[in-house]
Amino acid sequence: MKTLLTGGAGYIGSHTAVAMLEAGHEVAVVDNYVNSSAEAISRVEKITGKKVSLYDADVADKESMMEILSAEMPDCIIHFAGLKAVGESVAMPVEYYRNNIDTTLTLLECMRELGLSNIVFSSSATVYGEDHIPPFTEDATKGMCTNPYGWTKWMQEQMLTDAQFSSEASDGSANTANGWKTPLSVVLLRYFNPVGAHESGLIGEDPQGIPNNLMPYISQVAVGRRDHLTVFGNDYDTPDGTCRRDYIHVMDLAEGHVKAAEYADTHKGTEVFNLGTGSPYSVLEMVDAFGRACGHAVAYEIGARRAGDVQDSWADASKAKAVLGWEASRGIDEICRDAWNWQSHNPQGYNKTGL
Repeated sequence: MKTLLTGGAGYIGSHTAVAMLEAGHEVAVVDNYVNSSAEAISRVEKITGKKVSLYDADVADKESMMEILSAEMPDCIIHFAGLKAVGESVAMPVEYYRNNIDTTLTLLECMRELGLSNIVFSSSATVYGEDHIPPFTEDATKGMCTNPYGWTKWMQEQMLTDAQFSSEASDGSANTANGWKTPLSVVLLRYFNPVGAHESGLIGEDPQGIPNNLMPYISQVAVGRRDHLTVFGNDYDTPDGTCRRDYIHVMDLAEGHVKAAEYADTHKGTEVFNLGTGSPYSVLEMVDAFGRACGHAVAYEIGARRAGDVQDSWADASKAKAVLGWEASRGIDEICRDAWNWQSHNPQGYNKTGL
């Protein structure tokens, strides 16, 4: 299968490229490096011994995407491209709505014109909002999101679902009256909290500027790039007062994308899957676990709650196991071990490394 990964030089995209290549699939990547590095793809090729077709382009640019997609004609598109930080989205809502929604609209227009049929979308558990008690199941109604990032995922899921419905005629054939050459197959993957790195230490999470997510911030404190971690609130109704999340190893997540792409290639319609472990950990539990992995305590202080955060979020991933044959196999110790292996060998990320 030939796959095209939008935003494929980013954190999850680069790890998925490894998983796809190791599963025997061809990979092309489109990225504009807003929050990623072309070096990641060079390292993907080093890990796998296989070549990746790499394009420097903005996925929202239809002219560029028509040219790239016409050249590649992939069997499946895995759509990662987008801004992704909850806190930043609260401060920059306009940029998040413009970027994230435009990329998906452009892809759908290109797919319709070129007759491309399969897309796997990088969604998020944030679409569940705070109206449900975890563990979240895929049949739960989408809730009132607590931040613009979550709303962009909510809206993109709806856009893809509506497009899929419009692409299929009542007899299951393509709805040519609406311009579709083939019915769409849409798989929506709702991630919980991706963390960790490839076990080689060659690729990992390398955010530009100050990290907006917990694990890269812990990693940078542990390696000496930052003085301490601020824990946003310790007065939640949890055992230690800090928020709890379902932290999933990025390679488990990447392997879930392989299963999802293979599923999209043989099924039509729209399907939703949670990708998580079903086992939540608090912020302070993650700090302690990382301290064990790196061999010293990670400095932190307690701050005020952060806008947009929910108290508890974890998955029921039984549907992915039953339908896709996928489940997470790596635990918190492997997550922290691999994250530290990446950060300790690449203290400045991809720019200045010891490898």
